[in-house]
Amino acid sequence: MNPVETWRAETVAKTAVKALQKNGFQAEYCKTADEAIVKAASFFKSGLAVGFGGSMTVRALGLQDKALAAGCELLDHNVPGLDNDSRMTILRRQLTCDVFICSSNALTLDGELVNVDGNGNRLAALSFGPKKNLVIVGVNKLVRDLDEAFARIEQFAGPMNNKRLDKTNPCVKAGECMDCDGDSRICRIYQILKKRPSLSDFTVLIVGENLGY
Repeated sequence: MNPVETWRAETVAKTAVKALQKNGFQAEYCKTADEAIVKAASFFKSGLAVGFGGSMTVRALGLQDKALAAGCELLDHNVPGLDNDSRMTILRRQLTCDVFICSSNALTLDGELVNVDGNGNRLAALSFGPKKNLVIVGVNKLVRDLDEAFARIEQFAGPMNNKRLDKTNPCVKAGECMDCDGDSRICRIYQILKKRPSLSDFTVLIVGENLGY
């Protein structure tokens, strides 16, 4: 980013951090991806079970490798070659793991996390279960309010994830959500976290770079 883009990213990110903290979340701004990696890795301790929610943001940061290097047990349902039973076992274990890591589809400047899932495993874990939730969000996912959050999901996150997953849903052709009804639809369960879930240890890291969809 150039200096003007960096200034804007930091300014809006710090606004969101303050709003998240007001809503009960632990929240920090990390200027770079490297800073976010160091902070995330501080939660990895030998023997902990660490779940990953299928996030392209988290994968780009290489946190699976960091967790393995720290001696953690990885619960990653996207590992190639898993059969369906093994995948389902991992998905269920993520709900009660020591640390669950994912991203969010959008984060408002009022400190609200907005997500859409197909299976609901990520949303279930974010609501209740893991001992620690860690959400990492690039500044490209910051939006003004809930209207902009859902617009972002319809225009960017939804179509791009459909393309990534090689789906044949209408948004892959149109480039934006067509509110389809097919069996292969991946946008099925919608969640807004307006406040920290009352029983959760929950940290949000906002990174001053564009990460994920």
